[in-house]
Amino acid sequence: MLAYLARVGEAPIAELAQRFAMDERTLVSELELAACCGLPPYTPDQLLELVIDDERVLAYGLDALRRPPKLTPDEGFAVAAAARAMLAVPGADPAGPLASALEKLEAALGADRLQVELEAPEQLGVLRRAVTDRELVEIDYLGANRGAESTRVVEPHAVVALEGRFYLDAYCHLADDWRRFQIERIRAVRPSGDRFVRRTPPEEMRGPHAFTGGASARVARVAVPEGRAPLIESLAAGPAERLEDGRVVVPIRVGNAHWFGRLLLRLGADAEVLEPDDLIDARAVVAKQALARYRRTGGEERGARILR
Repeated sequence: MLAYLARVGEAPIAELAQRFAMDERTLVSELELAACCGLPPYTPDQLLELVIDDERVLAYGLDALRRPPKLTPDEGFAVAAAARAMLAVPGADPAGPLASALEKLEAALGADRLQVELEAPEQLGVLRRAVTDRELVEIDYLGANRGAESTRVVEPHAVVALEGRFYLDAYCHLADDWRRFQIERIRAVRPSGDRFVRRTPPEEMRGPHAFTGGASARVARVAVPEGRAPLIESLAAGPAERLEDGRVVVPIRVGNAHWFGRLLLRLGADAEVLEPDDLIDARAVVAKQALARYRRTGGEERGARILR
């Protein structure tokens, strides 16, 4: 869209919406976000200059975008692989604009068509139908805690593919809140035959991250060494903050204290929970539970035999 505006200079909002298959409200929102982005050489004075009024969009200083940059062969194959993976998601349009662009890219690369296969979870089909039919379903779900399988009645809202996995966004009657369920953990689905009235999902479920925790989730501030910050960036619920001692504070949305404790164990002893106070000991709680489980199953005795 920006490359098109760089060529034409200005265009009616209605025309842009039709050309790029977007509703006008979303289009204006995306362009307002683009106006906050920079241009080469990315100095503070080099920003996209977009003027949006009630009917038109005017673009200035987009010369760098008039001719799209040429991809190297490696970049081309990376883009083609990502596009082919998107088309492999069930429900994608095999004859839509993305497929057309991919066909041209693969022709330019001189390569045979890439093959990308996504393994679909067993319950994917029945959950998609429940979403379409607005049908209440009962599910058996294996949660984050070991052995914590529960039976829940849920209102399926959407099936989404995020970070290489499929998830079900649903309103859970057991939690009386919204939840994002990993479909691989749904052991069984039992359609009820009853219909429900769709609810509006919370804002956090419209984001790109797999974990949301629902509206009841809290935000914990976790300080980690700078080198470990990338391990939890995908979970960040907001911008990170750098401390004077060189550590990075990452806000993380927490809907399950046990899950949070396991995350802290993986991050190591250097990870510190700054707030809230009731989650500061989450790592120790999970570690004690694991040790107790180890003792109950005879792990100490087996370990002693091995040492002898």
